[in-house]
Amino acid sequence: MTINDALHRLLLDNLTTAILLLDAELHLQYMNPAAEILLAVSGQRFHGQLVSELFSESPEALHSLQQSVHSANPFTRREAVLHTHNGQQLTVDYAATPLHNRSATYLLLEILPRDRLLRITKEEAQLSKQETTKMLVRGLAHEIKNPLGGIRGAAQLLARELHEPGQKDYTDVIIEEADRLRNLVDRMLGSNKLPFLAPANIHEVLERVCQLVDMESQGGITLIRDYDPSIPDVMIDREQMIQAVLNIVRNAMQALASANPPVEGRITLRSRALRQLTIGHNRHRLACKVEIIDNGPGIAAELQETIFYPMVSGRADGTGLGLAIAQNIISQHQGLIECESQPGNTVFSLYLPLEQGATNP
Repeated sequence: MTINDALHRLLLDNLTTAILLLDAELHLQYMNPAAEILLAVSGQRFHGQLVSELFSESPEALHSLQQSVHSANPFTRREAVLHTHNGQQLTVDYAATPLHNRSATYLLLEILPRDRLLRITKEEAQLSKQETTKMLVRGLAHEIKNPLGGIRGAAQLLARELHEPGQKDYTDVIIEEADRLRNLVDRMLGSNKLPFLAPANIHEVLERVCQLVDMESQGGITLIRDYDPSIPDVMIDREQMIQAVLNIVRNAMQALASANPPVEGRITLRSRALRQLTIGHNRHRLACKVEIIDNGPGIAAELQETIFYPMVSGRADGTGLGLAIAQNIISQHQGLIECESQPGNTVFSLYLPLEQGATNP
């Protein structure tokens, strides 16, 4: 190996972009450490194997790689979804460039992961929507509560002037309905009390939720616990966090109860520790991820973008406040809540920082 060859190899090995070099038959000849990390493979182990053994996209994509080699035309694909050999799914941009020398033809693949960037963009949009919704709800609540107070007060004064008990029934209805609306508005706003943060074991929170669910369902739902015991204590308001998780689990219970055809209900509570997680504009060294997974019918596609809005519900008898309250609680803990749903598998993911300090990404 010449000095130039050694320098070129050193440059490739230290690039943060994943680089793969394939021969004319699409067998792997080289992959740099960034590619090994991205695809979770060993370049030495997969040397000489077809690229389809490393990851797959579609038959058309493999044909495009072959065409690129034979026609000597480079191409770029945006936001391609790769399925790796170990079952991982990656969203990437990649560029294929044919290389020719006197003795052989190669194909250079440059792969840029997009998952993190797409996730950050989605989170920022979600946080922005959340703040807009909060402002809208608070303004609306203020406009509703003021006249409600006047209506209730007027009904009380009118009741004092009435002498027949039968007539007071009407004013009682006005007062009761005004109180009901006021309570509904208060629930929309959520608690004004800031969370009282103290170290707590997240699994104690999840176990408390499991106890409540067991009592409510009377054993009709199978609860699966999948905990990571290495997660340290989290700085949370224990009671508020129980309420947030319970709201999501109850939502799952109601979805399972409405499944048609009926299913044997399962709810999984899973915890994992994450490193270098970005929430909004802050990067956290360590975070806790809690997933609530159910095998219900899933959330309608048209509701998935708005399920955290107050008064949005997929059930005719639903108030649409449980998830909005849960999101507000998680937000007050500087965390994030996400949802992915398809028939038979709905996943609510809660992300909570495990340290108080954070850095800008």
